[in-house]
Order: sequence, then structure tokens, then C-alpha cells
Amino acid sequence: MARLGQRMTTEHFVVLLARREPETSADQPRLGVTVSRRVGNAVVRNRVKRGIREWFRRSQRLLAPRVDLVVIARQGAARLGAREISQELSEVLG
Repeated sequence: MARLGQRMTTEHFVVLLARREPETSADQPRLGVTVSRRVGNAVVRNRVKRGIREWFRRSQRLLAPRVDLVVIARQGAARLGAREISQELSEVLG
């Protein structure tokens, strides 16, 4: 089975991007978020996830239809605020 999609990395995130088949589901882009315990405690992990989801909500119209996007937070992501998260993810996909 061939690997499809792209893998992009930044200092604080790994972003996996893959296209879905047209007949499988709706056209809207989908987001998956992974933040491990290495990033911080539950409060910190949830703050990082909220920042990623907010970026996705604001940027969704810029993404191609039928795209699956998975964002994996790296250890240093806990130091970022929502604005920095949004800026870093926009740069990688821009």
C-alpha cells in the first residue's frame, strides 16, 4: 500500500495532510489533534488543543475540500499562545 499525503514539520508541530476520495464523505476539511503528556499536564494540553482548533476554525475556508489534517504537538508547544499557534500553522500550510 502506497503512502499518500504530505508531512510537514515546524519547531512545535508535525502536520500530516491527506486528500480523501470524493465519494467517501462530505467535502469539508477534517481535523485531528494529538497532544501527548510530554507537552504538559491536562490543562496545558487542552489549551494547546483549543489553540489548534481555533486556528482550524478560522482557516478552514482556505483549505482544499476533502482534506484530512492531523496536527501533532511537540514538546515546546506548551509555551505558545493562541496567536503563535495560529501563526506557525498558517506558515506551514501557506
